[in-house]
Amino acid sequence: MAYQEIIDHLHSFANPEIAEHSQRFFKTAEGEYGFGDKFLGIRVPVIRQAVKKFKITPLSVAEKLLKSEYHEVRLYALLLLVFRFSKSSIDEQHEIYHLYLSNTQYVNNWDLVDSSAHHIVGAYLKNKDRSVLYDLSKSNSLWERRIAIMSTFYFIKKNQFGDTLHISEQLLRDQEDLIHKAVGWMLREVGKRDLAIEVAFLKAHYQKMPRIMLRYAIEKFSKEERQKYLSGKV
Repeated sequence: MAYQEIIDHLHSFANPEIAEHSQRFFKTAEGEYGFGDKFLGIRVPVIRQAVKKFKITPLSVAEKLLKSEYHEVRLYALLLLVFRFSKSSIDEQHEIYHLYLSNTQYVNNWDLVDSSAHHIVGAYLKNKDRSVLYDLSKSNSLWERRIAIMSTFYFIKKNQFGDTLHISEQLLRDQEDLIHKAVGWMLREVGKRDLAIEVAFLKAHYQKMPRIMLRYAIEKFSKEERQKYLSGKV
């Protein structure tokens, strides 16, 4: 499928009003985490439909689309890679995984990470050495650190919690709210499956966790339990 055909198709759904809202929602002003990103103004369900329409797009075209200046085109490319990965041979999964990690500079907002990392990186590493995640968790890139923790969502769903807990511990002192939220979210997901493991981690670390990380992690706890953690009286 030709690159320009996909670009033209996506641009045909552009909506300036939605684009303006997205610019604010994804924090694109100077000094904000999404500074400089551009939006066409396309709803996610429309992008998902485009993935179905052009699902035989070659990986070389997907990689070119991933380098677009427009957020929604990059999202299309990532959702296409997720779809292709789920249907691919081992060899093509290997190619998609390396394509993804070679282009993390374009996976540069929280929705882009969250819709792709565990489906590609996590899934690829299910029976492999996972040291790459620990390297990513130490990256100077906010998005690579988020990829590291969000990739473990795949393992959580398989009731494998070790990597989530170890990477969460590494990220306790991270300076970025988007990392605090992601870590808290993943700890909450651990707790949905094994509350005792989450509680043990929290008791060991909650006093030094960033407030927003802790709030995300204990969101499903009772009001009384949340108060104990937030007041430091566990």
